[in-house]
Amino acid sequence: MIAIRLDSADVSRQPLIAPSLLSADFARLADEVVRVADADWLHVDVMDAHFVPNLTLGLPVVRAIQRVSPVPLDCHLMIEDPERWAPGYAEAGARNVTVHAEACTDPRAVARDIRAAGALAGLAIKPGTPLADHLDVLRDFDTLLVMSVEPGFGGQSFIADVLPKVREARRLVDSGELTLLVEIDGGINADTIEQAAEAGVDMFVAGSAVYGADDPATAIAALRAQAAAAMPG
Repeated sequence: MIAIRLDSADVSRQPLIAPSLLSADFARLADEVVRVADADWLHVDVMDAHFVPNLTLGLPVVRAIQRVSPVPLDCHLMIEDPERWAPGYAEAGARNVTVHAEACTDPRAVARDIRAAGALAGLAIKPGTPLADHLDVLRDFDTLLVMSVEPGFGGQSFIADVLPKVREARRLVDSGELTLLVEIDGGINADTIEQAAEAGVDMFVAGSAVYGADDPATAIAALRAQAAAAMPG
């Protein structure tokens, strides 16, 4: 399969909303996937109880989600040994597969394998991980996921101290030194999305702010409007 890259729709600088399935009702998973049909991507957290102290779902469930999802899947792998497992999520049809910098022994090789399997390749960094430590490999990735909470559990409070990393990534994208989407995950809601948008985020992962709303479509539209109003330029 030919490796894919970002296209013009991906980098349009319109705010993109990716509801986090971690906040959905897992007993009604297919219905919960369809409830967010107005989203841009659907964020799927894969945790292995080793890299993070939580266990969620794996490749068989992602395959089932892919069959019913009306929007592309954004698979965030919070797992050990991503070199072994990440290509399978691309082969399952995910639009984007993100691995953690802290878990990779050869990030460039993972990115190459994810792309060759048909997905965009993402690199995630924890709140305490410096962006500078990974700038040399980001040219091999299509998305940068800045964690604004410690990975492992939903419902945590937004860590604003990560925003300088977002601003630096935005500067590098705007200057042409990098070509990627800047994504943020953790504590994104109506109170925090404008801060993230002002800093330069393209893709906003929102869990309870969408799935906890009476009408997810209205919540998605409201978050998108807030982010658009706060985006620079």
